[in-house]
Amino acid sequence: MDWKSLTVVTGGAGFIGRNLVAELNRRGEKNILVVDDLGSDERWKNLRGLEFEDIWPSGRFREAFRCDQVPAAKIVYHMGACSSTTETNANYLLDNNYQYTRELCEWCLRREVRFVYASSAATYGDGSQGYSDADEATPTLVPLNMYGMSKQLFDLWALRHGVLGRIAGLKYFNVYGPGEDHKGDMRSVVHKAYGQIRETGVVKLFKSYRQAYKNGEQVRDFVFVQDAAAVTLFCGENHRASGLFNCGTGRARSWNDLAQAVFAAMGLEPRIEYIDMPPALQGKYQYFTQAEMGKLRAAGYDRPFTALEDGIRAYVQGYLAKN
Repeated sequence: MDWKSLTVVTGGAGFIGRNLVAELNRRGEKNILVVDDLGSDERWKNLRGLEFEDIWPSGRFREAFRCDQVPAAKIVYHMGACSSTTETNANYLLDNNYQYTRELCEWCLRREVRFVYASSAATYGDGSQGYSDADEATPTLVPLNMYGMSKQLFDLWALRHGVLGRIAGLKYFNVYGPGEDHKGDMRSVVHKAYGQIRETGVVKLFKSYRQAYKNGEQVRDFVFVQDAAAVTLFCGENHRASGLFNCGTGRARSWNDLAQAVFAAMGLEPRIEYIDMPPALQGKYQYFTQAEMGKLRAAGYDRPFTALEDGIRAYVQGYLAKN
């Protein structure tokens, strides 16, 4: 491999990582090292149609950069992590999501390799502190689960050690689109809703437990995965875009909007049922998320984001219905 021109994508067989590699290919780049553990969840299918130089398991790559056994690459997109918000093994999350990221970041800084990593909107917790990606807001955030905490820990480390001016982190909001089939219960509600409609003709959404929100009117910032990939590559290619950035659309939409868009994309009349939320989830449920996007725009990102209805139509008709 030509390491000087090499792009490394950890989690390259995963959801966002797969779409990063696909977009790099579209731009003519093939000197790519995919780092991922394929396991048995069929994420290997995400590699079909992609062009890259090699694929390494994450343990091999970690050992190589820990021991400084590999030359400096051009750029590292670190998308690899445990993304399950219900994972309860705190030690695993600390090692896989925080320590691994810190070690890789330190190697990139020593080698002067551009480093872009996946943070998460889960760091915002219940949203009571708002959704600002300003540095002064980061220490005030209180994640609701250990996954969010594992991401927050690295954000805080990078802020505390003054390295955010040399790297970029993306706080992805609710991403949906092709390449998430292997994610099980962590799939987007778009993917789940399509399956429910195919099987039963009905979409089931959680009831609201707050008077301010009617059933199905809880809102999220939904971002199409192709937009998430475009933002990530922008931050990789533009050193001006250094720091922590939200990756959403800046517009909150309801679960009802989402469900109706899926029905419309399938050419069906909406049928929505509201079901009880599991008690364990009620205290950890976000009723409102909406990314503040001014910081990314100020860094020079000027592309429009895909409207929810357009993204869902493209996803359903161009991918889900064909697979």
